Amino acid sequence: MSRTLLIIDDDLKLIELLSEYLEENGFKVHGVQDGLKAVENINDLGPDLVILDIMLPGKDGLQVLKDIRGASAVPVIMLTARGDDTDRIVGLELGADDYLPKPFNPRELLARIRAILRRGAADGDKEERIIRSGNMELNRAARSLAVDGRNIPLSTTEFNILEILMKNPNTVLSRDQIMNLAQGKDFMAFDRSVDIHISKLRAKIEKKPASPTRIKTVWGTGYMFVDLE
Repeated sequence: MSRTLLIIDDDLKLIELLSEYLEENGFKVHGVQDGLKAVENINDLGPDLVILDIMLPGKDGLQVLKDIRGASAVPVIMLTARGDDTDRIVGLELGADDYLPKPFNPRELLARIRAILRRGAADGDKEERIIRSGNMELNRAARSLAVDGRNIPLSTTEFNILEILMKNPNTVLSRDQIMNLAQGKDFMAFDRSVDIHISKLRAKIEKKPASPTRIKTVWGTGYMFVDLE
C-alpha cells in the first residue's frame, strides 16, 4: 500500500519535481502552496508524513508547524533555505522530526522519509507492549505516552527517543547512540538536535524540567533514563 506525503511549499516547480521523484519511488504525493490551511489538508488527506517549507507567504512554516502540532502527531520534515541554525532549533523545539537545508539532493530527502516511516512501521508490526516506569506508561503499539494517566502528545522523534531511553533504563547512552537507534541515521550535521528533543521531553514528563529526575544528563557522555520503580 502506497504511503501518502503532503508537501507544503510555495515553490510550485519544486513541488512538481519532488512529486514526480517521490511518486516514482512508490509514494502518493499531494502538494499545496498555502500554509494557512495546513491542518485542514492534513485532516482531509491523512498523510503519513508532511514536508514543510519554513519560508511560506502569509504564515511561515514555524507557525504552520505549531498549528499542525496542535492537531496531529504526523511526522514533519522541515525544509529551510536559511544559513544559520536558529530556525532549525526552533523547528525542532516546536516538534519537527527532521530538517533538510535547501538546496538538497532528492535522494537524501527520500532516505530521510523512509527512515522515519520505517521506524513507525517496525513498531506497528510488533505485538503490543507497554513499558511502565513509575507514573509513566509508554504504549509502543499505539505510540502513546501517559503520565499519571494523562495522555502526553509527542512528536515522532520525541516518542522514538523516549522509547530508546525507557528500553535501556539506568543506562548512559551517548547522543550518537540515541539518534542512531531512534532514527537509524547520523545527526552529526546538527549535534544540538538531541539536546533540543531531550529538552522538549523533559518539559512534558518532568515535574521540574530544570531539575530533571527522569532523564538525567551525564556530562561529557550523554543521557540516562532513571527508572523510579
